[in-house]
Amino acid sequence: MDQQQYPTMYPSAPPTPGSNMEAGLVATGLPVRRQQQLGGAAPDSRDGWAGNDPNTLIVVATLITALNFLLGLSMPGGYWQTDQTVVSDAGSVVPRYRAGDPIMRDLHRPRYWVFRGASWVGVASSMVMTLSLLVRMPVGSRHVLWSFAVAYSSLVLTFIVSQSRTHLSLDIIIWVAVLALIWLVISLHPDHRARVIRVLFCCDRDN
Repeated sequence: MDQQQYPTMYPSAPPTPGSNMEAGLVATGLPVRRQQQLGGAAPDSRDGWAGNDPNTLIVVATLITALNFLLGLSMPGGYWQTDQTVVSDAGSVVPRYRAGDPIMRDLHRPRYWVFRGASWVGVASSMVMTLSLLVRMPVGSRHVLWSFAVAYSSLVLTFIVSQSRTHLSLDIIIWVAVLALIWLVISLHPDHRARVIRVLFCCDRDN
């Protein structure tokens, strides 16, 4: 007497592309990445920047916004505590420094304006990144890429500008280099990025 054959509920082998089981997974409306995990296929880990979760990037952008706000409020050098006056050539007393004014603005004016500009550019860029992700713009779009690179590199600029012993032009050069490095890391495909890094650091031994 022949044994009755029952259908297998959990096959040991993953479904092949174009099989009936894969078509059934598509019909259920499950996300593609979830279907691959159910089928046993590992998700592609070489998506680069485009493989990031938009919700995670929104959290990152919010943190960058908060950091730039804090950096803008904590003025390097502090503020004048009392008014300071000087006697002019005509013999009248004129105020030199007023209480509550930033010390950095009065003693290092160019550095002060670069610091202010970097903090506000960082806030604006991180807000653009947040809004772009909230309106469902692609993670790999230039709006998201550029806003992240500018916002993240502005943290470096505000930090190095707050150190009064460095030269201002050198600080700006360092910021441009950091901006270019961030853009290189997040914009290139992982294979191309690895090739560029090998060329830059002269470690391409295959040729």
